[in-house]
Amino acid sequence: IAATQPSTNWHLKENAREHHTSKFSSEELIVRRGQTFTITLNGTERPEQNLIFFAETGPKPSKATRTLATFDISSSVSKEGWSAVQQSSSSNSVSISISSPQNAVIGRYRLSVQSGSSSPASLGTFVLLFNPWSSGDDVFMPNKAECEEYVLEEFGIIFAGNKNHISSFGWNFGQFQGDILNICLSIMDRSLYYRQDPVTDVSHRHDPRYLGRVLSAMVNGNDDQGVVLGNWSGKYEGGKNPSSWTGSGEILQSWKKSGFKPVKYGQCWVFAAVLTTVLRCLGIPTRTITNFSSAHDADGNLRVDEFYDADGNHLERGSDSVWNFHVWNESWFTRNDLGPSYSGWQVLDATPQEQSGGIYQCGPASRHAVKEGDVELDYDVPFVFAEVNADCMYWNYDSATGKKTLIFSKSTEIGDSISTKAVGRDDRVDVTSDYKYEEGSAKERDVFKKARKKLGLGDKFDPTAPKLEEIEQTPDISGKFKVAGSLEVGKDLNLLLVLENLKSDAKTVKVNMTAWSTLYTRRRINEIWKDSISVTLAPKEEKQFPIKIKYPEYQQQLTTDKAIQVTALCHVEDGIQVLVQRNIALDNPDIDIQVLGEAKVNKEVVVEVTFTNPINAEVKDCVLQVEGSDLLQGILELRIPPLKASEKSSTKFKLIPSEAGPKHLLVNFSCDRFADIKTFKMVNVIN
Repeated sequence: IAATQPSTNWHLKENAREHHTSKFSSEELIVRRGQTFTITLNGTERPEQNLIFFAETGPKPSKATRTLATFDISSSVSKEGWSAVQQSSSSNSVSISISSPQNAVIGRYRLSVQSGSSSPASLGTFVLLFNPWSSGDDVFMPNKAECEEYVLEEFGIIFAGNKNHISSFGWNFGQFQGDILNICLSIMDRSLYYRQDPVTDVSHRHDPRYLGRVLSAMVNGNDDQGVVLGNWSGKYEGGKNPSSWTGSGEILQSWKKSGFKPVKYGQCWVFAAVLTTVLRCLGIPTRTITNFSSAHDADGNLRVDEFYDADGNHLERGSDSVWNFHVWNESWFTRNDLGPSYSGWQVLDATPQEQSGGIYQCGPASRHAVKEGDVELDYDVPFVFAEVNADCMYWNYDSATGKKTLIFSKSTEIGDSISTKAVGRDDRVDVTSDYKYEEGSAKERDVFKKARKKLGLGDKFDPTAPKLEEIEQTPDISGKFKVAGSLEVGKDLNLLLVLENLKSDAKTVKVNMTAWSTLYTRRRINEIWKDSISVTLAPKEEKQFPIKIKYPEYQQQLTTDKAIQVTALCHVEDGIQVLVQRNIALDNPDIDIQVLGEAKVNKEVVVEVTFTNPINAEVKDCVLQVEGSDLLQGILELRIPPLKASEKSSTKFKLIPSEAGPKHLLVNFSCDRFADIKTFKMVNVIN
């Protein structure tokens, strides 16, 4: 090469199309590993004269750590390493097809070329990602529709509420927007692993297992100044309420802007959604999973203990808990360390619950290992197994004497309606049977016993074989709460307590009832209501007792999770206590989006959002937040005047879509009486 610096044509458009990276808006070449890309070098004299290329990544590139590759022009693509094949040449330019190995380290590379005896000339940088479209890649996903959903789709649906009442909301993952790729690359360079040993860390970045685990630690702010700080107190001063976010972009941008200080605040779905964005951005197929009645087994005995006082109040004793729902991730890759049957979906959980290897990280746990009770396999299978399988023990605790009495145990309570978004549709898919055998079946109990044995819990308290002093007497009565009427914020809550005498003699029962507002983790925040009644039940009689909790009674006490726990502890004369419990998730009132006219690329289109105040009082401090990848840049925030009782508001704004195809618009409406009313609308943008 002459003294002049060669200029490089990176063929951004053509390469991006071939590599499924067209959605990135970047002036830099972004390609996937194990696949060829073409560049043209201009200003080269006698171009075919033994060119040698150097591709290097990380702080100290070396061949030993596979972070430096040197390769010259060859006649065919190498299966093993990097290679370059000449496509065509003219008097002063040459087109070269470069390919990387299928297990190359991912990240930003520097590319340079050397000709003859002159020193290497820099050609610039490019970014190399995982390649789920390539059959030799650890993340290869044979189903193309699944690749589209789990790598390229920027919109997701997250399921919440509780197992009796599943709700959902949209989320803008936005993995291809603006600077997100650069932020994802800097997340890797800020991990504890990188800080301790950058050379080794970068050399492991070919492995989705390694990166999945590292990123599950980095998405939470514990240990490492990661992306999001968790807060489950019900008080969110100094930050944003976790339920107010509508997408990952704002969170990742804030983290970068603040000089990489954890963003306040997140709860489980926020951690899971941000991890989805990061992993999809890097090319690892990923989805969010919601587990209803999810156990947090802090002491690792596959059992969750819950304590109640004589009045039926749920006590904060011990560190075990059951959450109304918990959201984690599944990522798709092979497990060469475990064998082919454990490949496929792997559980990763970025919510900081328990430490693993001394830091808050969780996974990858093979979903197949969870289902089969193979709790000895890497990583964190016992914790995930407990989340979907733990047995529940309910105790009465007397604080005066310290005595605890078992009320009852249940082995079918935990891990219900495990849910994820359908491929290519905005529907819910139930994946419970991928996590466990049918609840209560012999196979399911066998797997549970196998897991206990492998964890060395064989001789300890087994709920299916209690010790003498803990044997449950059979209760004399049974009870349940039924919902009568709608479950909506702003309306009165109507319930029925149904009690049935199971015996053939009359029973006298004293019932202590409480209702508390809770977080979605069932942590009690405010007492809403309490009452006690004495009832006599004739032999085999069933009686119903109506309960009404008026909106003004609960309005001030409700958390933004809109969850209420109602408990009735029944003291049967000369019999054992019976605990009746129901977790209630309230819905927000509806909000409506209409797109007025056709949505076309680069043309203005008007959107109207309408909301009717459903309560008998004025609502104020009304704010509307709107976002949507390829529909508008960043987040639009609109202030809305106060609304009188039953008044309807209509807000119009303009969008200029930037890309054709099915896009999703997300809306979040808040005011002093209602927090974070969310909805989304699919907008089909045409050219």
